[in-house]
Amino acid sequence: MKIEKFKVSDWLNKPTETQDSPTIPIVESEYDQVDSLVNQILKQSVDITIGYENWRNIGFALADNFGEKGRSLYHQLSSAHSEYSNIETDKQFDACLKSNGNGINLGTLYYLAKQAGVTLSKDFVEKPPTHKAKTKVPEPKRLPNFPESIFSELPVFFQKITCVGKTNDEKDLLLIGSLVALSVTLPTVYGVYHDKKHFANLYLFVSAQASAGKGRLNHLRKLVKPIHDSYREEYKKAKTVFEFELNNYNAQKKKNSDLEKPESPPMKLLFLPANNSSSGVFQLLNDNEGRGLIFETEGDTLANTFKSDFGNYSDGFRKAFHHETISFYRRTDREYVDLESPCLSAVLSGTPMQIQNLIPNAEDGLFSRFIFYYLNMNHEWLDVFANTSSTGLDEYFFNLGVEYLEFYNALLAHPSIRFELSPKQQTEFNIHFQKVFNKYFSLKGEDYIGTIRRLGLITFRIAMIFTAFRMMDTGEIQGTLVCPDVDFSNALKLSEVLLVHSSYIFSQMPETAKPVKRLNKKESFFESLPEKFSRKEYLEVAASLNIQDKTAQYYIASFKSAGLLHHPQKNEYEKAI
Repeated sequence: MKIEKFKVSDWLNKPTETQDSPTIPIVESEYDQVDSLVNQILKQSVDITIGYENWRNIGFALADNFGEKGRSLYHQLSSAHSEYSNIETDKQFDACLKSNGNGINLGTLYYLAKQAGVTLSKDFVEKPPTHKAKTKVPEPKRLPNFPESIFSELPVFFQKITCVGKTNDEKDLLLIGSLVALSVTLPTVYGVYHDKKHFANLYLFVSAQASAGKGRLNHLRKLVKPIHDSYREEYKKAKTVFEFELNNYNAQKKKNSDLEKPESPPMKLLFLPANNSSSGVFQLLNDNEGRGLIFETEGDTLANTFKSDFGNYSDGFRKAFHHETISFYRRTDREYVDLESPCLSAVLSGTPMQIQNLIPNAEDGLFSRFIFYYLNMNHEWLDVFANTSSTGLDEYFFNLGVEYLEFYNALLAHPSIRFELSPKQQTEFNIHFQKVFNKYFSLKGEDYIGTIRRLGLITFRIAMIFTAFRMMDTGEIQGTLVCPDVDFSNALKLSEVLLVHSSYIFSQMPETAKPVKRLNKKESFFESLPEKFSRKEYLEVAASLNIQDKTAQYYIASFKSAGLLHHPQKNEYEKAI
């Protein structure tokens, strides 16, 4: 009998043996395969443990499959993280061992490696991340869409943008993407919020799995391209004049030493390349009077730039959100420059892993400055020949951009346009966000306070954009804009949905300490409670989440004190918001 040693992939691809020469396979151990994969991951300097959930699941997979022998592999993978701790890693692996299996197999490890760009060798049979039958995993919950009713109430220009969306997700993507892309093009419109002058600028990150449809976002570049092109034409004309004056200067300087050398014109453009040095980005912003748009459909472009020594302008990125002064040194002219009141907008998209590459953890101040929208995966085939535009969407949006350019130029002729909420809206705004603040502070703690507070400012800016575009409908530019009730209401409705999306993304982010908090059973418990319930019902919900009765009682008491629950009578509870 012939015995030979071969690998799993060889066995799967091997032709069937005849009965005359039977072969008994001796498969290389799975531990050796995983050890080889870990070496590849370390060799490529990749961290697949970003995010507490990923780190924990890797521990479950290694502990469940290899027991104590998997500890060494877990330490090797964990050591790639910037905040690796030998003690904390041991504690986590001990917890994984004590769990006696969580239903997570090595397919999760293979999957995370592939998502991080590690090329698996041919020795591996790739397995999708699955769970064993003993653990029932619920289907992923779809995140909510914007209410359908708002789309017919939008300013006409936004109705033209969103009408080409085939699905609710596409309409949402076109609306939120266009709001942010256009937010940089309202240079004279401002509002006073919390005693500070604010412009309309916004940051957006659309998160989605590969092929979920986030590519639609790229069409929106065409909306603002006519403005960008007009800047470029202005720069080309100024450069032609400069070259003529420079040639004249060079020809005359020997005869006239008092001649002043002409200055090179500023580099006028709207789109700022994300792959840039920090001084380069700040210089471009300065050349464009403090305004610019970063539009990247691969979030890693900006993330990798932030990680480089020359391109880490994350600090300036955070300051620009609040129009805080950015100081930088211009080497060419040996000049120290203060960039006053920068107005930067950003449209980014990428996978959930790319968010964590850009923003290392949820406590990073950059997280709370972003609007996050998680694009639900559509599991149906769409009619790819169902045309919503006879010329294609790029040309459709470019034509809309040409239409908008005329309005943009009209805005520039009015140097000061103030936006404000009515006194009634201001009261409603404060009441609404006080309730939101109470809810999420109770459920998520202090880590989420910055996100709630900045969501209030983001909502104010969205209302500002809607109201400014009403002037495009009427053709009349006004010095003072009072927000119409419909725009105020729709801005609040958008913020309610965006809050759910942001909360979901936040729950996936790693923490700098005590990562177990990211599981947040308290929040899961509250979200699982029905609108009205009894003591028996809330204890049943707690039991389904493995929460002890006493803990559930403590949670209910804290919800009542935070105003999240009403307790109208004995054994009767109802949610307040």
